[in-house]
Amino acid sequence: MDKKILLITGGSRGIGAATARLAARQGYDVAINYLGNEKAANEVLADIEKSNARGIAIKGDMASETDIRGMFEAVDKFGKLTHLVNNAGITGKSSRYADADPAMMRRVIDVNVTGAMIVAQEAVRRMSTKFGGKGGAIVNLGSMASTLGAPGEYVWYAASKGAIDALTIGLSREVAGEGVRVNSVAPGLIDTEIHAAGGQPDRIARLRSMIPMGREGQAQEVAEAILYLLSEQASYVVGTNMRISGGR
Repeated sequence: MDKKILLITGGSRGIGAATARLAARQGYDVAINYLGNEKAANEVLADIEKSNARGIAIKGDMASETDIRGMFEAVDKFGKLTHLVNNAGITGKSSRYADADPAMMRRVIDVNVTGAMIVAQEAVRRMSTKFGGKGGAIVNLGSMASTLGAPGEYVWYAASKGAIDALTIGLSREVAGEGVRVNSVAPGLIDTEIHAAGGQPDRIARLRSMIPMGREGQAQEVAEAILYLLSEQASYVVGTNMRISGGR
């Protein structure tokens, strides 16, 4: 039985880190990508190795085609890629849409859309039977923002995640017959550092009352869903966007 090799972009913190740790416990060897926080990446690697799995951390900006290619070259040396979690993403600084800096919005699109598309393309070239691969599974990270729109906060981010929804549908249908299953998850309000990074450290407390379940989600809960979609238990699941939002 071939070893399962999983690549997680943005794998040093939040949902990516929780997914890396859970995947290692479930028998995957895990390659994580990170942008700048080497300490956090090394902490995740240590936990991967404690689970008797192999791990590797690859620094790179997922808005850079050069860095993306370099990341995949490093993964090729690590092992034959079988699974991808296309997770790297940023919100940009929260504001009303009319006040948003165009350069910031462009950066969000470069990471969340163009980068994610190139990452998925490189993965398909390695997994698809059309290219000599043995199949695999991809999970893209969407967001409930694509449905809710994030007015007054992150309209551009919501738009970027709408693009991920479309990517998942189209790509899943294109490669389903080539042994590659493509799905996505749409997290709602999850307790991670992304809110503070966007300039809203109080966002969870402010929006908690809008969640029917009455609480925010945890990164581990999203990771559980991702690992299901990657697994053979989801062998007939293609083109699905799983909402993980406490009912919101």
